[in-house]
Amino acid sequence: MKQLLILILLTAALSCSREKPVVVFEETMFVMGTMVSITFAGLEEKKAQKLFHDLLTDFNYMQAAWNPWKPGSLARVNKLLASQEPFSIDPEIRKMILQASELSTQSDGYFNPAIGKLVKLWQFNQDEMPSGPPPSKDAIGELLASKPEMANLQINALNLINNNPAVILDLGAFAKGYGVDKAVDYLLSQGVENAIVNAGGDLRAIGKKGDKHWMIGIRDPRAAGILAGIEIHGDESVFTSGDYERYYEYQGKRYHHIINPKTGYPASTVRSVTVVHQSAAIADAAATALFVAGAKDWERIAKKMQLDQVMLIDSEGLIHLTPKIHARLQFEPGAEKNIRLSKAFQ
Repeated sequence: MKQLLILILLTAALSCSREKPVVVFEETMFVMGTMVSITFAGLEEKKAQKLFHDLLTDFNYMQAAWNPWKPGSLARVNKLLASQEPFSIDPEIRKMILQASELSTQSDGYFNPAIGKLVKLWQFNQDEMPSGPPPSKDAIGELLASKPEMANLQINALNLINNNPAVILDLGAFAKGYGVDKAVDYLLSQGVENAIVNAGGDLRAIGKKGDKHWMIGIRDPRAAGILAGIEIHGDESVFTSGDYERYYEYQGKRYHHIINPKTGYPASTVRSVTVVHQSAAIADAAATALFVAGAKDWERIAKKMQLDQVMLIDSEGLIHLTPKIHARLQFEPGAEKNIRLSKAFQ
């Protein structure tokens, strides 16, 4: 299970004892390979319970339908891709592929869900963590030479057509955010104003907790505890990709699950990337794209994807920030000495 990169701080540091307490409802479920928590503030418990169970049903459906390796809608797509013949697809999967394709183009292919065969080669398609050895250089090179890309897919009103048999879809760096968006959009349609949908530490929050903003803590990727906190203003998503989420060590070297589609190996110049955006789907894909783009290219890709709230921690522990997120973050003592403010966004 992905370790939590973002922790919800549901209480402020101090509060006035005369303030009326805010009723908070929180329940958790284990779906999509992680713990998903649903938090409501100021909502009557009976309604909160009903909404939680509605979302439990929805997330269980998403888990079954969007898994690329187990029987379901996406696995069916992957099975049929090799035929290179037109076939019909589930309407929701169609929407997901179209948005993922757009994000892949915007990120210059750093976010590339078409590399499912590469993910499988590294054995990160399993529920259990692989133990190595890593795949051979020749096997990686052979897959890279086949150039699986989202551009290989053509989608019309009825069918999907694939022109590259090397393409296997793994929407893992996007589906969770897409699912969180669907959950929050459902809550908004039901009149909910104050809530958080937190999927393994990646979340979208709306409204407030009483008269206080939701406060989100961003975990330090190399130490226990929080690196910084950020207040949520209105409706925002906070997603983080890190090299410690899923990894194994083999002969003294760490291999994590965020694969660079251009090299075939785990991206190596970044520890974590946090993106703040209204859309959870975009924040999810963007965090992965910027992680892969690395310390040298993240600014260009962030601007290309129209992102203005990014924190990237490189392999040396330096904290690279866009000015907009820098103005909002509340860092723990001692972190300020490692901050590098991006000049590309000034």
